[in-house]
Amino acid sequence: MNGTPATLAMLTERLAALEAESAVRRTMARYMALCDVPSGALEGETLAALFAEDAIWEGIGSQYASKFGRLSGHAQILAMLTRYLPPSPHFTVNVHFLASETIEVQGATAQGRWIMLQASGYVDAPAELISARLEVDFASAGNGRDWLITHFRTERLFDAPWQVNARKPNP
Repeated sequence: MNGTPATLAMLTERLAALEAESAVRRTMARYMALCDVPSGALEGETLAALFAEDAIWEGIGSQYASKFGRLSGHAQILAMLTRYLPPSPHFTVNVHFLASETIEVQGATAQGRWIMLQASGYVDAPAELISARLEVDFASAGNGRDWLITHFRTERLFDAPWQVNARKPNP
């Protein structure tokens, strides 16, 4: 490749898209870690920091549309998510795994698609494995580094029973 302005512009655009994909991936990894129990939070991390102020979080499909509905803005989204997280006694363990990733970047926006497997042990119900399809829209936070969730859609695909190993408390 030669160093023509057109070539440099193309390489700059491709590098920006790769960096955006990586940032989107980091945002989703942090979201999942913050929803895990026990939490995979790092010092000072919050779920609110991952969402645009006017974000939408939506359950779709026959099982999740009625369970979650459509939530708009930080207050509604965080109120719903925190109902499931400590100190609320909902999960004994909750771990998320993402697979089948596709991320498409178009300038300052991106869309990601994943298949999620969630292994959940509950305080008052049998443990289960849940699979869901996630479609998530993102926008650049404008700082050249972070990307925010603007529209999170989740659709339950299946669930199955799961046996949680007994955990001994840490001393």
